[in-house]
Amino acid sequence: MPYLDYAASAPLRAEALAAMLPLLQRPAANPSSQHGPGRVARTAVETAREQVAALVGAAPDEVVFTSGGTEADNLAVKGAVLARPVGARHLVCSAVEHHAVLDAAAWAQADAGARVTPAPVDPAGRVDLERLAGLVEPDRTALVAVMAANNEVGTGQPVAAAAELAHAAGAMLLCDAVQAAGLPGVDAGRDGIDLLALAAHKLGGPTGVGALVVRRGATLRPLLHGGGQERGVRSGTLPAAAIAGFGAAAAAALAERDATGFAATLAGLRDRLLAGLRALAPDLVVNGDPSAGDGLPGLLSVRFPGRRAEDLLLLLDRQEVACSAGSACASGAVTPSHVLVAMGRGAAEARETVRFSLGHASAEADVDAAVAAVGQALQVLAPGGSEGGRLVDQEAAR
Repeated sequence: MPYLDYAASAPLRAEALAAMLPLLQRPAANPSSQHGPGRVARTAVETAREQVAALVGAAPDEVVFTSGGTEADNLAVKGAVLARPVGARHLVCSAVEHHAVLDAAAWAQADAGARVTPAPVDPAGRVDLERLAGLVEPDRTALVAVMAANNEVGTGQPVAAAAELAHAAGAMLLCDAVQAAGLPGVDAGRDGIDLLALAAHKLGGPTGVGALVVRRGATLRPLLHGGGQERGVRSGTLPAAAIAGFGAAAAAALAERDATGFAATLAGLRDRLLAGLRALAPDLVVNGDPSAGDGLPGLLSVRFPGRRAEDLLLLLDRQEVACSAGSACASGAVTPSHVLVAMGRGAAEARETVRFSLGHASAEADVDAAVAAVGQALQVLAPGGSEGGRLVDQEAAR
């Protein structure tokens, strides 16, 4: 089955499974316990902490394990807001942030007395630094959120420059690096990132585990209370096996980044995909700027004018090609992507967008099979939706 949905979740790496199995096959042990099995689990956790820290240019004691990227973003946004007095609870979030950031910010505004200001982006989805500078309020802004690279269109962001703007106003910078931690990579120390969110399954690790890197000196109010694990920032028994898999995936991703030619190979697969799709649909439009050096080399967001993404996806799924839309689907209805809307796309254009994403196990055969499947799907879908516009409705009626 051609799998081109790495931006949603990457297949589990062999290295991650190998790191997890010994802990899954021995008697369960709490990493906080002082007996032998507990010490074994604790050693696995601390090894993983070092591996995750190395991936993102952080110190091991700055890594706080969470249940995933969503919890990491929520801890960062809510923890930063609640640590500040009410008059200094201003948040500035780029308009293309993940909903884990935007919805947490909405909670802060509704329930914690915060003010939230969106930072606009250009047509490629990149934050406008000049306008961002005008939105940050000295001594009032608690947090500026600018992701490393966008999960829908692949555009990289000027994280280091955003950090400078935030720090000049006495604010912290949150960088959601869930998509970019492997390639093109991030460096928390170099770029001045105060809070950095990660998720294991986007790197080829297991689902249900992630991390928030909390720079030394950054102040957060804990959201979970109990046993005081993770330096009191995030209480809860640590899932040693999952964390070990996370660490192994992080180490493998770092090795790939350091390997000569891997990023270029991935970008080459993306370009091969784009060339194949353009041959089928010359009017195809590329969203974002993933080909820039700070973008996601394996991601391609494209719009097929006159074809609804939900219909294309249905036909591709029937041919066992896995990819996704540039918008969220629920109960047969499509909500236009907030990312594409922020970039100036209309609702109809957003509904014509499909996202293909490649990763560590992708090959030319996957790309070629996907192109062939798209070709067959486009033969079914007439421009304007005269044929395909009814496909999803017909499927739902079955």
